[in-house]
Amino acid sequence: MYHILFPYIAQPHQEFHSFPIALEMARLYKDVRVHIASLTDERADRLHELSRLYPESSVTFDMLAMPQWIRNHIKQHGPTPLSKMAVLFLNRNYFNKFQAIVIPERTSLYLRKMGVHNPRLIWTRHGAGDRAIGFTNDVRKFDYILMAGHKVEERLLHAGTLRKGHYTTGIYAKFDMVRRLHVQARPLFDNGRPTVLYNPHFSRSLSSWPRFGMKLLRYFAQQEKYNLIFAPHYRLFDTNREKSMEILAPFTQFPHMIIDLGSDKSVDMTYTMAADLYLGDVSSQVSEFLIKPRPCLFLNAHRTPWRGDPNYENWTLGPVVENVETAGNDLDNAFLSHANFLDRQKEYIHDTFGFEPPADTAAKGAKSIIDFLRVIG
Repeated sequence: MYHILFPYIAQPHQEFHSFPIALEMARLYKDVRVHIASLTDERADRLHELSRLYPESSVTFDMLAMPQWIRNHIKQHGPTPLSKMAVLFLNRNYFNKFQAIVIPERTSLYLRKMGVHNPRLIWTRHGAGDRAIGFTNDVRKFDYILMAGHKVEERLLHAGTLRKGHYTTGIYAKFDMVRRLHVQARPLFDNGRPTVLYNPHFSRSLSSWPRFGMKLLRYFAQQEKYNLIFAPHYRLFDTNREKSMEILAPFTQFPHMIIDLGSDKSVDMTYTMAADLYLGDVSSQVSEFLIKPRPCLFLNAHRTPWRGDPNYENWTLGPVVENVETAGNDLDNAFLSHANFLDRQKEYIHDTFGFEPPADTAAKGAKSIIDFLRVIG
């Protein structure tokens, strides 16, 4: 009997990358006990609700132990590095009970320094972006890795962080759950306009938000050609979501604009599926957007010399601009020139995911984990 843990200690945008694997594992293997561990009651409720999409799966829901002051801190500020480390340390005996711990983040690697040596640490990754942070040296510390396509595999092999027999490719479990979640999706606007999704990254050194964000929101508010969904990376306003929403509240009065700083819809592909054009910088959501090839427009807010840099490979998927003074013309051009990027987008998606969506991969991921555990004993 295997006891396998899927803990969720970070932001909710990471859940979809491992939770479908947990539910498929519980469905496929009756000799495996799957545990889901949450930081907060709100997170537990959300995961309970998502589990209803898999009625044949039976999992055990646990709450991670912590004093009330840490729980209050997380509720107010979200999962911070300090609170995550504290929760890992306080629950180290709980973590040590399992044969394997399956995680979408890398913070949990600190469990090894906290005396948690029994479980195998298995990484599902989250997102499918090109940034270097997804290919750092600490990746080699995982016992097993699930990844999307050959692009990721080749970069990790080049970095010397993969071991033969300790990884598998072709897994992007988020798509499985999203298809179930959006079976009857309705249009977000009823005005017939094309819809633009603006999705800036959270890192100030990479993001277009500090330099261009407010200018873009004012442009979209004043024009009558496009709808706008402003749904940035979940972490952009992670620690001051309410205050930021107060500042952006004037834009919510426009019926052709959606301002969403971190609801469930901002992480479950509601917006990437509904938009006609992706406007952003380096967020990996462009990969999820392009499972159906569509126009993209990229904002080089830092005048980065990006050509030939693998960390900016996604900027080959559409026009790249260095200012937003001519935003209207740039958007029009991105739509008109899409045919020039269509083949490149298809190639990029195949290299990124290793399969042509739609394809169910969560069950494949679950099977690869169990096969690995049985081989190593």
